[in-house]
Amino acid sequence: MKKRLQDHLSSGYIESANKLRSKRLKKRIVAYVESYDDVFFWRSILKKFENDEYYFEVMLPSRTSLSRGKKSALMNMLGPGLGEYMIACVDADYDWLLQGSTEMSRIVCTNPYVIHTYAYAIENYQCYAPNLHTICVMSTLNDRVMIDLNAFMSEYSSIIWPLFVWNIWCYRYNNYSEFTMSDFCEVVTFRDVNPYHPENTLQAVKNRVNKKIAWLQRRFPEGKKTYAPLRAELLNMGLTPETTYLFMQGHSVFENVVMPLLTPVCTLLRKEREREIVKLAEHEIQRQNELACYQHSQAPVDDMLRKNTGFRTSKPYEWLSEDIKRLMEEVGRPK
Repeated sequence: MKKRLQDHLSSGYIESANKLRSKRLKKRIVAYVESYDDVFFWRSILKKFENDEYYFEVMLPSRTSLSRGKKSALMNMLGPGLGEYMIACVDADYDWLLQGSTEMSRIVCTNPYVIHTYAYAIENYQCYAPNLHTICVMSTLNDRVMIDLNAFMSEYSSIIWPLFVWNIWCYRYNNYSEFTMSDFCEVVTFRDVNPYHPENTLQAVKNRVNKKIAWLQRRFPEGKKTYAPLRAELLNMGLTPETTYLFMQGHSVFENVVMPLLTPVCTLLRKEREREIVKLAEHEIQRQNELACYQHSQAPVDDMLRKNTGFRTSKPYEWLSEDIKRLMEEVGRPK
């Protein structure tokens, strides 16, 4: 395939192109992301940091193939081309938590032109617990509190925190094949929640977590010396037991924790609103019209989760914002 100059973009190339533009036009900073789903998320984040002099253009890393993913965004496609005018915006996954113990982790943790989520992925932000009640209201148009969702997620996170540290320990000490991320998610996720007795789900998770921890302690007795220092390191990095869900696999949090939690809650809230309409309707036509209007006004809870922007008050977003601010200060500094 014939290569074009645009297929070998670098930060220096974009900087030179910016200099050829009229001084009245904004300078471009290219931000490469991992997948189609990431384009809107990063556009909404980066837009806040645009100013009268610079703007961001968010795109996938390859113009010549459908290659996607972090490896494509960081290593295969960009490599040394990253710089002030060409950055990569990626999910942190476990790479930030591994603190340079792998090649990918070293790139994510040390390259100033790699902006990462700190939270595992964008799905974790979408599941930000303090905003989950608002998500239910957006979906059902019913503001009644059936479960304290923020408290549920906080307690859930505290329960799984010790096992989460074990999972990071296995990756740090090259024992991940014994206890993979998928193994961890299988232990800590669930299929449904009884909205009237959510404590039953939490207790079931706690029982599984305790059983797995006991197995890990027997399997890796050397962890007695290294587990506690790792836990202290993670706490010093800013993680808290109450927000563990922000740093575990995002897809599992979305599909196998938050959706099973919100779905029965929203179902009951919808039924409650419909019963209220039936009770207050003065005649059959009014009942049918009001029910139809209400049903058309509802929205799927998963769609509302993906539109969640309440994460902007979270600590990981605060760290992410500081990284982008430093980048913009460097770009704007006189050369």
